[in-house]
Amino acid sequence: MGFRERGIEIKSRDQIDKMRVAGRLVGESLELMRAAVRPGVTTGDLDRIAEEHIRSQGGVPSFLGYGHPPFPGTICASVNNEVVHGIPGARVLAEGDVVSLDCGAIVDGWHGDAAITVAVGGPDAVSDDVRRLLQVTEDSLWAGIAAARLGGRLTDISHAVESHVRGHGDYGILEDYVGHGIGTEMHQPPNVPNVGRPGRGPKLVEGLALAVEPMVTLGGKETDLAEDEWTVVTSDGSRAAHFEHTFTLTVNGPWVLTALDGGEARLTEMGAPYGGR
Repeated sequence: MGFRERGIEIKSRDQIDKMRVAGRLVGESLELMRAAVRPGVTTGDLDRIAEEHIRSQGGVPSFLGYGHPPFPGTICASVNNEVVHGIPGARVLAEGDVVSLDCGAIVDGWHGDAAITVAVGGPDAVSDDVRRLLQVTEDSLWAGIAAARLGGRLTDISHAVESHVRGHGDYGILEDYVGHGIGTEMHQPPNVPNVGRPGRGPKLVEGLALAVEPMVTLGGKETDLAEDEWTVVTSDGSRAAHFEHTFTLTVNGPWVLTALDGGEARLTEMGAPYGGR
């Protein structure tokens, strides 16, 4: 069965270059929000920063109006025990909170999608276990991307994410929420789980773009859906972290479309190939 028969969208070089434009816009928006995170700021303030930047550069927010019920924000802002899909609004961030900022943008019909989790008040404002949670989750994202090779299989990414997290503590890794293909739509086949054995799933080929997004907790992997029908919270009340990047593979290696430098610094630091152009 071929890729297109499975609904997997394979992009041309020019189409990937267009995705890079959308991806950079998402990366810029996240960095603007990161710089604005401080005690007293509301999640609605951060949402406005992202929307203004995306629209000022000719983009359209991916999340706004998405799904059922229609999502009401440009970003997802998930605080403390909220894992993903938190609705931005009047909530005031306090020192010691952690906030996941998930952002998507469309430029010329092509999507970018990425997320960061930020400690409010800086790394010293949170406990050691929370600080380690954020570091482990972000590092597992990069481990997953670095494990991707042309001719490899989708779950090589999943296995690398899981192995990194399991190797650094007794964390909960969400299984009901996963990464995804991305391109002319924000969510496309194939799903990209954060756990699994390597060597399974679709083959990794040029033109495939994936959003990898580990979601990790200090407790269990079980979650509940809040009354707003969007916000996903940990069932045990434990804190969570969420990091995400959109990337593709070239003949030279991974190219992280939502990283401002294409992922070059981090991949080089890890001894992994860098495939950007």
